Amino acid sequence: MNQHAQHAHQQPEQPLPQQRFTPAPPPKKKRTGLKITLGVVAGIVVVAAFASGGQDDGGDGGRAEAGDSAAAAPAEDKAKDQPKAAEAADAGSEKSQAEQFKAHVAKKGTPQQKEAVQHVTDVQGADKRNDVMDSAEIHTDYTGGMTGPHTGDGKLLASAFAGWRSSDNGLVTVYDADGEILSNGNY
Repeated sequence: MNQHAQHAHQQPEQPLPQQRFTPAPPPKKKRTGLKITLGVVAGIVVVAAFASGGQDDGGDGGRAEAGDSAAAAPAEDKAKDQPKAAEAADAGSEKSQAEQFKAHVAKKGTPQQKEAVQHVTDVQGADKRNDVMDSAEIHTDYTGGMTGPHTGDGKLLASAFAGWRSSDNGLVTVYDADGEILSNGNY
């Protein structure tokens, strides 16, 4: 009976249900590293193209001899465009940019611009242009920044600068004596 009692307490063995296990597919490899690298290289090429202005100056930095035929062609193109010819004449003189700007306003400016230009202490960046992203600065002896009493004078100076220089994409910023922005404008 001992055997029978042992078998009575044991339950018959049933096979365990088999679980089906399917392994997950391997993760797809992302090629973001390659895409990022190509994007950075393309960005550098675009920036370099804009920085050079798309012009080949022959490696002389644009300073060719007057008798050089390569320099004669650009000179003829500039003669067709009066504002650029006037700028070249101003740039060739020995005056500082501030003096050139003041002389231009004295000739062609409004009475209000002529008054405001008396407060100009320095002009920077007026001679460097690539027509892509040009910027110039006018420094004055005014005080108060954008919220001060001379904001209108800053606008007058920015407007006078736009009459003096031109660019496809230029921004002139007018600063007060403390280096705070008085105004800015496109030129």
